[in-house]
Amino acid sequence: MKHLMSWVAAVGFVAIAGAAQAQQTPDALVRQVSGEVLDAAKADKSIQSGDLARISALVESKVLPHVNFVRMTSKTIGPQWNKATPEQKKKVQEEFRTLLLRTYAGALSQVQDQTVEVRPVRDVSDESNVLVRSEIRGKGQPIQLDYRLEKAGDSWKIWDVNVSGLWLVTTYQGQFKPVVSQSGIDGVIKMLEDLNKSAANRS
Repeated sequence: MKHLMSWVAAVGFVAIAGAAQAQQTPDALVRQVSGEVLDAAKADKSIQSGDLARISALVESKVLPHVNFVRMTSKTIGPQWNKATPEQKKKVQEEFRTLLLRTYAGALSQVQDQTVEVRPVRDVSDESNVLVRSEIRGKGQPIQLDYRLEKAGDSWKIWDVNVSGLWLVTTYQGQFKPVVSQSGIDGVIKMLEDLNKSAANRS
């Protein structure tokens, strides 16, 4: 599961990253930017060695500005999100963001000769939930990646990623739900803090 979700985070998000233009379709954006970011990872020895600072810089500049992080985080929390204070929302997003950055570190260090094949989008009538399908191809079996994007002004933003049948939001919902039920948002924050501290100590 950890290996699979690392591919979700690393390859899934970098495939969507980049500045979108109004005339671009979602699949055109995926096709253009995925190659750019994967090429950057392949060319950077520090990223391949798992340098968190280098990976964070890449993700911060190319990925996260073009992700609807509020929607992604709120959906992982569920109905309790609406009851959270602004301070709680800010903190849980910060910790969730750090968790994903550390997940990228492990996955991007595995980038070697992968390429992305993106399928054309057939329907963009629902601009809040457009599905883009693609495959990551390299050694071994291709990895299926699907993306949910929404239109935000003149750009497209990702809010969920699926790899081989596992949606990122749904997966984290399963992890957060019992914690939210027992300890509320503060419990999720504590869980994320512990996960991030544990990861930091191992790095």
